[in-house]
Amino acid sequence: MEARLNMFANKSAMSFVKRLAGAHMPLADAGLPAATQELVKIRASQINGCSGCLDMHTKEAAAAGETTLRLHLVAAWREATVFTDAERAALELAEEGTRLADGAGGVSDAVWENAAKHFDEEQLGALVCLIAGINAFNRLNVITQQPAGDYVVGQAAAFHQE
Repeated sequence: MEARLNMFANKSAMSFVKRLAGAHMPLADAGLPAATQELVKIRASQINGCSGCLDMHTKEAAAAGETTLRLHLVAAWREATVFTDAERAALELAEEGTRLADGAGGVSDAVWENAAKHFDEEQLGALVCLIAGINAFNRLNVITQQPAGDYVVGQAAAFHQE
């Protein structure tokens, strides 16, 4: 598969992507567990069918110590027993925040209140921004049909430093 557009060779697109990637950097300091962040990125990317982000985030999660079992069960998190209550709340918020068009009124009060039981205000702010950000990246990749499979762990971190 070949991408419709080389985002790295397109000056306008590259400028936007760098800024979007840079916007994620402060989220690392918000106290939201790294494992939760990767699980949320994976779940939103599954819903959106973004193979590029799935390639990246499953590899990054595995390199950070995430188990193969948990990675395989993200899509079935409701039935799986391997996720904490806080992770479940984050995954539920990610699903409702990603499937805005599927539900009348967007994210329900019940889902928000459940997330608020597990995360403080700083963490909730980071979680909301993380969900919005991964959805933006998913859309960029899906629209331009970015191929997956060649991501190398650490590649994204190097991109942030450019």
